[in-house]
Amino acid sequence: MSNALAVATVTQALALLIESNLGPEMDIAVKVETRKPPAEPPVEPTITVFLYQVTPNAAMRNNDLPTRAADGTLRNRAAAPLDLHYVISAYGEETELVGQRLLGCVIRTLHEIPVLPRELIELAAERPHLAGSDLADSLQQVRFTPTVMDVDETSKLWGMLHQTPYTLSVAYQASLVVIEGREKPVPARPVEQRTVRAVPFGTPGAPVPPGADGGSEASADPVPAVPGAPAASGARKRAPAKKAPAPKGAAPKGAATEATPAKAPAKPTKAASRRAAPPRPRRAAESGTPTPDDKD
Repeated sequence: MSNALAVATVTQALALLIESNLGPEMDIAVKVETRKPPAEPPVEPTITVFLYQVTPNAAMRNNDLPTRAADGTLRNRAAAPLDLHYVISAYGEETELVGQRLLGCVIRTLHEIPVLPRELIELAAERPHLAGSDLADSLQQVRFTPTVMDVDETSKLWGMLHQTPYTLSVAYQASLVVIEGREKPVPARPVEQRTVRAVPFGTPGAPVPPGADGGSEASADPVPAVPGAPAASGARKRAPAKKAPAPKGAAPKGAATEATPAKAPAKPTKAASRRAAPPRPRRAAESGTPTPDDKD
């Protein structure tokens, strides 16, 4: 982790890395500048290193949470992990393809040396405007990886650069740069005195031994007994249950008996109930017409 000068230190160290690895292909003087592409392309050989975007690192952005306890005490120092996005452009005489030659040197350098050397970080920190940078002491190394940008992303990027003509460029991502907070966490209080006491059972505040409360035989959390192991303290032994003697005259175990249980009488059905009911007498009609029973 490092302080707030880490971002600018990485940009300056990247420019030094490119500048120190242009040979032997380029035998001409080349200027490496840490600024955005100029509105008027320079005639002399020039390489611009432009930091166009800074994003939080998705893998480590929440590693320092929570930074404070419930009472507001700082638990650990806050840290902001960042990814730096660069666009590197090259300018020169078009008839001699100077820009393309310079861009090839940049690609070869960052592919051969993808990790920012510590000595270049220390050299960049010697600049007056970067005095106090502690990026060289950070355990986290900065690695450069190429970024693929399609035509749409490239047009959007150069569209943001007002009145700046497009030139052949490459994009790289630098990760990981961690900026640490200034506030230091409060150290925990040390243990001043250790007290170890032996409290016998039965005294106020002493633990109650298992089985001493006179509860039921089955404990709340029974522990299965291991064959051959001694019984645990407080565990109650259960005697095997005795079988009741068989009554006299009872058949021996395994012998078949001939007696069968009596069957319950079947309930009469509705049809049988109707047939068994006696016929009801018919009432004579009021007109005096005799019924078949009266004729007999």
